[in-house]
Amino acid sequence: MQPASIATTSIATTAHGRLPLDDARLQGRLWRGSSLGAAAAPTLPSGFAALDAELPGGGWPLQAATELLTPQPGVLEWRLLAPALSGWWAGQAGPGARPGRRAQAAAAPALRSLLLINPPHAPHLPGLQALGLPPAALVWVAAATPAEALWAAEQAVKSRVAVLAWLPEARPEQVRRLQVNALGSDAPLFLIRPERAGQQSSAAPLRLVVKPGEGWRLDVHLLKRRGPAHAGWLKLAAVPGAVEPLLTAAKRKGPPAPAPTPARPPTERHDALARPVPQA
Repeated sequence: MQPASIATTSIATTAHGRLPLDDARLQGRLWRGSSLGAAAAPTLPSGFAALDAELPGGGWPLQAATELLTPQPGVLEWRLLAPALSGWWAGQAGPGARPGRRAQAAAAPALRSLLLINPPHAPHLPGLQALGLPPAALVWVAAATPAEALWAAEQAVKSRVAVLAWLPEARPEQVRRLQVNALGSDAPLFLIRPERAGQQSSAAPLRLVVKPGEGWRLDVHLLKRRGPAHAGWLKLAAVPGAVEPLLTAAKRKGPPAPAPTPARPPTERHDALARPVPQA
């Protein structure tokens, strides 16, 4: 009896022994470290032009997990994600776009719920509605334990609905499992975790640090992406639509920089007993 043969797939190399970067089977899976990788799946516009310019594919990736690391969970992520999530709910963006391109309104999917799994605070429905997220779009899942939160997130991803999951205690292998499940979904998956989680490895292809900036700005740093390392911070104006008419131009920009303190001339003391006693 002849042993069963194992089917294999090989990718021919070039004359110099290198993989051809234009091979169709490698699109979205292989990229140069000096340039942004092309997205193998559709993307969702973030609502911030400066941020989209730094994201592979020009927006939040679908069919993938995105990690947001923040020192203030329950506040900053809403201001950052509200433009994209409201567009997702309204059907202005969806998975019908071509790979690597922004999703188009003509290919909008059927409206699907947005699951909020284990948020640190009870959702404030009037505030979320002011951000473009009506109560009918939201499903709040209050998990009793971290294990229940992970289970709910995994089931939601398998159901192909949009997910915001607050997972402060998730381990790298648990994030990897969510990332694998997200490959079969065409909905966004955001994992909100504490800033200290940035010291751990993660299977999520996109990781961002979000901090409060001056005024109503958000300071965003791309910790991980498919492409070159991101230097510095993006300053994103994230003023809620209902609040913007109430703010003056000065309040939008934040407080002015403090004036420099004038240097004090050195004081010469010739008597050791005249020196001030340092306070404990």
